[in-house]
Amino acid sequence: MNATVKVLIADDQPLVRRGLALMLAPEPGFRVVAEAADGAEAVRLAHEHRPDVIVMDIRMPVLDGIAATERLTAELPDCRVLALSTFDMDEHVVGALRAGACGFLPKDISPEDLVAALRVVRDGEAILAPRLLTRLISRHVRAPDRRAVPPAPSGAEGLTPREREVWRLIADGSDNTEIADRLGLSASTVKNHITALFAKLRVRDRAQAVIAAYETGLVTARRET
Repeated sequence: MNATVKVLIADDQPLVRRGLALMLAPEPGFRVVAEAADGAEAVRLAHEHRPDVIVMDIRMPVLDGIAATERLTAELPDCRVLALSTFDMDEHVVGALRAGACGFLPKDISPEDLVAALRVVRDGEAILAPRLLTRLISRHVRAPDRRAVPPAPSGAEGLTPREREVWRLIADGSDNTEIADRLGLSASTVKNHITALFAKLRVRDRAQAVIAAYETGLVTARRET
């Protein structure tokens, strides 16, 4: 994609905002259009500048990153949100994913990884690595009581056996290539199954699909020893 990627940075720490902005300054194809010190300001500036991606801190005053993400997902659905966290296993990240964030980054990310992540998010994909995503969800999403009937997301009952199989593999941490190898399918066929799956589940991306898989009991969290 050759168009300039407009980025808004939201963090209550001025040094973090400036550091992220300086990382992007020398990169062709990126432009930081605004910086916000809290979630409410991020929402206001997003409406004003219409960025392609917002790099959003989770812990902020006035309006936190999760609440801000939820508002932005509803009000500016074309704007992609990438959450920030000091710790890569921060429990609040799950809340951000539920709110519509496309993934998250640690605050000590390298300039190269930041640029790569923003490109992925701008292209409509989730940035969290599949296995890291699975570890995160496994720790912080509670599986339903097996004695109860797990709630199914809207559309789950309409999944084909193959789509359910693909869903299970996504939740298990497999990427598209691994799914294709496991099921003996072409990459394009796997992509078509995933597109249909997301539409039926009414989820935006891989992150929300994994959350739904754990919350419905399709897969269960592995306990770490």
